[in-house]
Amino acid sequence: MNEATRHITTFKRRTALKSVVHGSALIGLALVFGGQAALAQTSSAMIEMGGLQLTQEWDKVFPKSGKVDHQKVTFKNRYGITLAADLYLPKNRDNQRLAAIVVGGPFGAVKEQSSGLYAQIMAERGFVTLAFDGSYTGESGGEPRNVASPDINTEDFMAAVDFIGLQSYVDRERIGVIGICGWGGMALNAVAADKRVKAVVASTMYDMTRVMSKGYNDSMTAEQRAQALEQLSRQRWDDAAAGTPAYQPDYNKLKGGEPQFLVDYADYYMTPRGYHPRAVNSGNAWTVTTPLSFMNMPILTYIKEISPRPILFIHGENAHSRYFAETAYAAAEQPKELVIVKGATHVDLYDQVDKIPFDKMTDFFGKYLK
Repeated sequence: MNEATRHITTFKRRTALKSVVHGSALIGLALVFGGQAALAQTSSAMIEMGGLQLTQEWDKVFPKSGKVDHQKVTFKNRYGITLAADLYLPKNRDNQRLAAIVVGGPFGAVKEQSSGLYAQIMAERGFVTLAFDGSYTGESGGEPRNVASPDINTEDFMAAVDFIGLQSYVDRERIGVIGICGWGGMALNAVAADKRVKAVVASTMYDMTRVMSKGYNDSMTAEQRAQALEQLSRQRWDDAAAGTPAYQPDYNKLKGGEPQFLVDYADYYMTPRGYHPRAVNSGNAWTVTTPLSFMNMPILTYIKEISPRPILFIHGENAHSRYFAETAYAAAEQPKELVIVKGATHVDLYDQVDKIPFDKMTDFFGKYLK
């Protein structure tokens, strides 16, 4: 039995392939990345920080870099929720105060996936970076599990800026933000209000308030919106009576015949490429009523107020979500830039390092965080 097989067997025994955590199904799949099996979360592999039980071993979906130092950290947001994060520090810092970048997203992902990859690579390029789990998800605190809010998740970005700006090795006047997918919209909303942030990147962005309230390509009719709100409103009575929220069907479990972009999501979240058991999108689910707080709260209303600070939009040429970035770009004031990555889909910009324009981001932050 080789090492990978031994870890997979152990993982299956410990989780029985179907654990249930905080009312959300946790699929006990074994993960193998580059021949290294992800370790199961057990009591011996956990550390206590900030009142949270955090995984001690490296359990990211990408290899650990030898060019950076990594550590787990926790901090509280303005609502008192404790957030868990991964801090990446360039080696050979020579005690100098560095520019910092806070990274969040995608929507339904965890810091062990895309945001951590972005953070680690940008740390290799000389920035202090912080990838965090949003409230109620991943290793962060908050009950019930797997619920989202445009207000609270915007606050999560600001709380991350609070934390990073208090570190002695960070120049708090040189802080940037990267938001990926649905957290791209959250990042723009946060930066519009938080004047401490000097530059922001929105990569393969979604405006989650737009898609939930209007449907893809704004296709939801007034009647469909009213029906959705009626159902969500009545679900609240069911949840209140039960004392616990109902959950949506498990995400990214394909039945056949889905649009290509859903196939792309499953190829990332449900395969060794990107599967992580704590991610909502890896076979878990949001609460049924999660869309309620998104329906009446357009988060990009004040995007013009990011100016005169710069925005870099990055999106795939073939992404189904490209219209979100193009609309946001048109609404934003200068300085702004829209980079369309030739041949790339939405999910390509989660982890395909040959397509994600890290050189462009490095130049962007190097220019505006100086």
